[in-house]
Amino acid sequence: MKHQLLFVEDEPDLGNVVKQYLELMGFEVQWCKTADEASELYANHSHFDLLIIDVQLPDYDGFSLAKKIVTRNQNQAFLFLTARNEKKDRLQGLKIGADDYIVKPFDIDELILRIKNIIKRHYSAITDQSGDNRISETFIGDIIFRKEMLKLIFPNNQEISLTPREAQLLEYLYCHRNKILKREDILLQLWGENDYFMGRSLDVFISRLRKLMGHSKQVSIDNVYGVGFIFNTNKEPEAI
Repeated sequence: MKHQLLFVEDEPDLGNVVKQYLELMGFEVQWCKTADEASELYANHSHFDLLIIDVQLPDYDGFSLAKKIVTRNQNQAFLFLTARNEKKDRLQGLKIGADDYIVKPFDIDELILRIKNIIKRHYSAITDQSGDNRISETFIGDIIFRKEMLKLIFPNNQEISLTPREAQLLEYLYCHRNKILKREDILLQLWGENDYFMGRSLDVFISRLRKLMGHSKQVSIDNVYGVGFIFNTNKEPEAI
């Protein structure tokens, strides 16, 4: 079965070239030229494996479109395309939950590779590849972590969805719990890069997870000034 992509791009020449190349590489592509058109199509479509959203659109921007879509489906994978190479825009995209942020002009083969990697990550995160239908649960203090479902369940039974990168980071933190973790080690181990942009991205993810850990009485994330973080839990996690 072909992977389903929603491509939102208002530039006719670029849109046509990218759509044709994606289809040549085996994807099924729905191409929209406005945010409203994309929003309506998304609402009436059963499933998209990935959304490719241009930030600058004629009616309203891609960030607003992504926020609207995330309210419908918190687990939707998406990336942004933009001609603006500003750090504040990248951080805004990541705060919304984007899996990637690609600046124009870009290499089409690199785009294909990033698309495939994102889809692979999402499938591994929400699908039990072994065929076992049981839901794997890990107890982190008084929190239940369902990695495959991208879910956290708190003591008050509140259920919160995570992005794949947040889930990946949380798993790494808990596997190295109660010890100092250097920022550069986290970046290199998880994402293979230790630069300014990835460092700021890590701060965004840590801030989000720290806020979520505020619902727990047994788990916290503390800063170690100039070094990194400690993921504290006063109860050993166990998996079922």
